[in-house]
Amino acid sequence: MAIEIKIVSDSAALNRTAAQEFKNAAESAIADHGRFAVTLSGGNTPRIVYSLLAQEYKTVLPWNDVHIFFGDERSVPPDHPDSNYRMANEALLSHVPIPPENVHRILAELDPEPAAQEYEHQLHQFFHLADDTWPRFDLIMLGLGEDGHTASLFPGSSALQEKLRLVAPTWVEEKKTFRITLTYPVLNHAAEVEFLIAGAGKAEIVKNVLNSSQALVYPAQGVKPENGRLLWLLDQDAASLVSS
Repeated sequence: MAIEIKIVSDSAALNRTAAQEFKNAAESAIADHGRFAVTLSGGNTPRIVYSLLAQEYKTVLPWNDVHIFFGDERSVPPDHPDSNYRMANEALLSHVPIPPENVHRILAELDPEPAAQEYEHQLHQFFHLADDTWPRFDLIMLGLGEDGHTASLFPGSSALQEKLRLVAPTWVEEKKTFRITLTYPVLNHAAEVEFLIAGAGKAEIVKNVLNSSQALVYPAQGVKPENGRLLWLLDQDAASLVSS
């Protein structure tokens, strides 16, 4: 599986490119099978992309056919400042005509294990999964932490070894908290996975992940779609140390 790397000039260009990728993936999926199932990520970089989608694509995309999911969530209520759902709702969801039933959030106000089980149940229902099958998201948006984590797959996390569950609770020692995350098998069955990374502060980890000769030193290296596209969208600062 080849990694597709797209480098743009700056953060503004990155945001516009990511919004266009979202639009392209949505239109392609809806034309093919009547709906677009996308998994959003948290963090500051996608927030700006979500705001851009709300501003410029509010009347362009058929939001009735868009279904929003989340790659991970912190163990907080949906109105908490740390909630990925709250960020996405404030930046995007509350500004576009998407039906409330098309927003599939992780019920992170529950204890971590019940929250993971409930979200797994949501995925089974939405994708009509049979036993031993995996959901196929049209697009999964991911970020990259300075420690190489993505979603809530952190170095040393028990979720890194999960091969059977769709959703797992995981203790993040660095943060001293639980999170709920999609697992590698779900990420790797997507039609498209997109890493969105901006800023010089991410240049070192981007270099390490993309240039490492060793497998699975960093959790992000475990994202390898089996039958899908893997796209790394980088601005020039984030890509400054990547070997050509």
